[in-house]
Formats: sequence, C-alpha cells, structure tokens
Amino acid sequence: MKKLLLLSALVLWGGSVLHAKPNVVVFLTDDQGWGDLSMNGNSNLETPNLDSLARDGASFDRFFVSPVCSPTRAEFLTGRHHVRSGVYSTSAGGERMDLDETTVADLFRRAGYATGAFGKWHNGMQYPYHPLGRGFDYFYGFCSGHWGHYYDALMERNGELVKGKGFCVDDFTTEAMSFIERTVERGKPFFVYVPYNTPHSPMQVPDRWWNKFKDRKLEEMMRNRNPAKEDRLHLLSALAMCENVDWNVGRLLKELDRLKMAEDTIVVFFHDNGPNGTRWNGDMEGRKGSTEEGGTRSPLLVRWPKSIRPGTTIGEIASARDLLPTLTDLAGIEERPEKALDGKSLKPLLLGSGEQWNSRNLVSYWKDKIGVRGPRFRLGYKGGLFDMKKDPGQRTDVSQKFPKVKRVLEKKADHFRKNVLPELGEDDRPFQIGHPGVSWTQVPARDAIPHGGIKRSNKFPNCSYFLNWNREEDFISWQVEVGQTGIYDVEMWYACPKRDLGAELELSFRGETLEAKVVRAVDPPLLTGFDRKPRVEGYVKFFEPMNLGRMRLSKGKGELRLQAKKIPGEQALEFRLLMFRRVEAKKG
Repeated sequence: MKKLLLLSALVLWGGSVLHAKPNVVVFLTDDQGWGDLSMNGNSNLETPNLDSLARDGASFDRFFVSPVCSPTRAEFLTGRHHVRSGVYSTSAGGERMDLDETTVADLFRRAGYATGAFGKWHNGMQYPYHPLGRGFDYFYGFCSGHWGHYYDALMERNGELVKGKGFCVDDFTTEAMSFIERTVERGKPFFVYVPYNTPHSPMQVPDRWWNKFKDRKLEEMMRNRNPAKEDRLHLLSALAMCENVDWNVGRLLKELDRLKMAEDTIVVFFHDNGPNGTRWNGDMEGRKGSTEEGGTRSPLLVRWPKSIRPGTTIGEIASARDLLPTLTDLAGIEERPEKALDGKSLKPLLLGSGEQWNSRNLVSYWKDKIGVRGPRFRLGYKGGLFDMKKDPGQRTDVSQKFPKVKRVLEKKADHFRKNVLPELGEDDRPFQIGHPGVSWTQVPARDAIPHGGIKRSNKFPNCSYFLNWNREEDFISWQVEVGQTGIYDVEMWYACPKRDLGAELELSFRGETLEAKVVRAVDPPLLTGFDRKPRVEGYVKFFEPMNLGRMRLSKGKGELRLQAKKIPGEQALEFRLLMFRRVEAKKG
C-alpha cells in the first residue's frame, strides 16, 4: 500500500523523481554575449561551471531575449512581451512594469516559497515597483540599471541603504547563498533570482581575473566579424568579468551541494541581451541594442538532476517569455497570471515527454525596430529575410527565394506594430512615495528633472548625481504621488566641500515645506583608478547622508521640489538622493 501511495505522488523519468516543490535558482547576467562561454566555442576564456550546467542538464541552442536590459528582465518576470507590461526604456521610469502584472515571484511566493532577489533589479525602484512589491520577500542589490562603482558600493537591503562588501558580484552571490542557507534551515523551498550586473560597464574586475587576461594574446580565430572595431581593453575586461561570473556561479553550485539541495534544485542561467562590445559572438549580426541575431541570442542552461537528462540539447526556438510558465509548470504550480502569457512552457522539451511541439515566430522590438525570428528564418528590421540554418551570419537576403515565408513573418511584425505597440500608450505614471505597504522610499537624482543651470554628472542617468548648482533660482523636481498622508523623516545623500557650506535648502510638496542648512562638509574624491578600460560614463563618489528633518506629506499627486534658497559659496551641493521614512501615519 505504501508503494502505491508513493508512486501516485511521483512523476518518474528513468528512476528520477519530480518533487512537488523543487527549489529554483535563476542567474541572469548583464551584457554577456552568447559567445562569452567556452562551451560555445570561445577558446579565449574558460567557463567550466557554466559549461557544467549544459553537461549535467539541458542547453537551448536558439534561445532569445530582448536587445537591452530592463525589457528582458520584465519578460522573464511576467512571461509577457515587455511592451505589454509597460516597459519601454532603461531609465527615467520607463523601466517599470505596470502594477497589474503578475510576476513569477508572486506565483512562487503564493505557493509557499521563500523568494529572494540579489543584484541588479532594473524594473522599478519605488514600492510597489520595487522587488518587495513584485513577489520577493528579500532584496539585496540596487534597483537602477547602471551602477557606477563595483567595490564596497552603496547597496540596498530591504529598503535600507548599506555599504556593500567587496566586489559586487561576489557580494551578491554571498548574500544569495546566505539566504538559501537560512531558508533551508527553516524547511521552506526557495526561489532565488540572481541578476548580476556584469560584464556591463564600468569595466571593473578584481586582480585575480584581470591578471590572467591583461597580457593575453587572443586567438586569431576568436575575432569579431568586424575586427577593426574591437577594443582590446574592453574585450579583455569583459572576458575577465565573465570568468568571475563563472566562478561565482560555481560558488553557489557548491553551496547547493554542501546543503544537499542540488538534486532538488532547478538552476537556470541566461543573459539579458547581446554583448556590450565588439567581440567574438559566433559571426552573428548585431550586438547589444540590436534586434538581429547577435543582439538577442542568449544561452539558456537548465539543470535539474532529478528530472532533466544530462547533456540534453534543444534546437527549438524559445525566449525569456517562456521561463515563467516553464518554471511554474516544473514546480507543479497551477496558478497562472490573469493576463494572457506570450510565453509557453518548455517542460515537454526539457523532460523529453514526446509531446508535439508547434513551431512559432518570436518578435523582438527596440526603439521602433522590429525583428521576427522563426524556427528557420529571420526577418531583419530592415526588411531582409535570412535563412539562419544556412546563413547564421545574415549575409544573404533570400526574400525573393522564399516570398511566402517573408509574407508570414511580415504579417507577424505588422500584427505586433498594430496590436501590441499601442498597449504602451502615454506614460503618465508618477514616481511613488510613501506607499502604505512600506515605510521607506528612495528618490534618486536619476528620476529627477534639473531646472536652470544644474547639470547631471552623466548622460546615462541611472547612477548619476547633480552638480553645477550655483544659482538660487535653480532647482530639481520630481513628479510624484504620495500614497499615505503622514509625517516623514527625510534624509539627503550629498557632497559639499567645507568652502561651500551654508546653503539653505527648501523641500516642498503641495504647500508643505521643510527647511534645512548644510553645515557638515562631505568632500569625497571621484572613484577613479578602478576601471580596466577607461569609461564613457561619468565617475561617481561615496556620498553621505544628512538628516533634513521631518515633513508632513499629504496623499496625492504633485511636484516634489528641492531648491537652494541661499548659496553662500560657489555651489549649493552635489545631490545624489533623498530617503523618506514614514514615522507617523495620518488620516487624509
């Protein structure tokens, strides 16, 4: 009788067991190309831990993501095309997923999992766009799309600003491992999302990896299709950073072994777009930002020792949108988002169930460029048709040879253009402050609008700050919505040398004001000297907090304004961010 009950509760593959609640770990890297793995033929680097995921599990030969960061993250989290979820940019609020979207973390948490995210979020900073508002119990990392410094950097732990420990990718991995250990001790299954921020620039990597590459003579066969455009320092830095990623993935895999969790844990690894530089990528056309093959093709590695046959290779096309239905399906979670998914479960391919797999066409979109990828052919954004099996480098347009195929893919692109793109509409979402769900809100320079002569430190806003604040009529502002009336402690992170002390500030919102004076010198240097390749972004510095005082914020929409009413020195200050903490809720 016991044997019958046991068999009725299990699904078997070759003697293996599909557990009702397997653990899940998802790795997502930033700006790593398909060609940045040794398993894909790149002999310029070694990625043994990533290669082991393919050896011990499944690898997809044709897996596709979006051309840039935040759209891919949104598609993984929602199982829907990023346009449908309201994501259209990588900063200034356009990276936020609409609040009526259900995430994969929402589904796993409702199913009893402990959920944690560790690294670069890039889908909204202010709650409820924050990870803690999108299904995660725990978050450590940063919410912006770009971070300006990778060592001992400013991080966030569940709403509190803290100093990181060492190199950020090492730090994220250590935090994820600690979360897993705590969760195992509690006897709960875990869903852990580890979105690394490398090899995205700035090109910083510890000596251990840089010393291996700094004088490396690269294989002549491992050159980009446009070798004259290669930047040696950028290329070497990226390879070193990819080996650091591999080492950190290996650390977490060893931790699963130590905790005896490896057999029951699904491990997923993929990238968010094509490579961020000109380097070997399998002769594919395009890189990061491109809707062509090289900008959208990523490895997908899935290891689950209990259930996935080692060395499984899958040739069918798939996308990041498939991961939500796949992971919930594998975990036996029956709940699905109310909104229709664009992805479909890859479980039949992963487990070799023999179910019929219907072919489909996948749409890529970025900045008014649309590409369509079918099982064999690709429609480029310029209108050319390419046979990807015979011509993976997209060198020969076969439109005239296959006119019917082209019409089918063009119809798919037209349908997307006419029926999906309009879902974006106008973005009139203000930034959120004081949501009833949390007591804290971070409001960075990234989301502000400078007025007058105030300048942003970096044309890329994600990790920028404001300077050149030398006129009293100038100010910075945010369009915000306060979710709960209350009394808030306000903290400002800033820099100001001793010679410029004395600026008198006024923070205002809907008739309420808070006044403060800058009396403490904070004069940190720019964090230069860490890059292996000189950056195009601006440098950052370690800002420090100042308590501005307490302010009453009333529920509703309006302009939040910070102005220097008096500037006795050459400048008021350099501004990085505000932190609001509700200390008393009020009616209204």
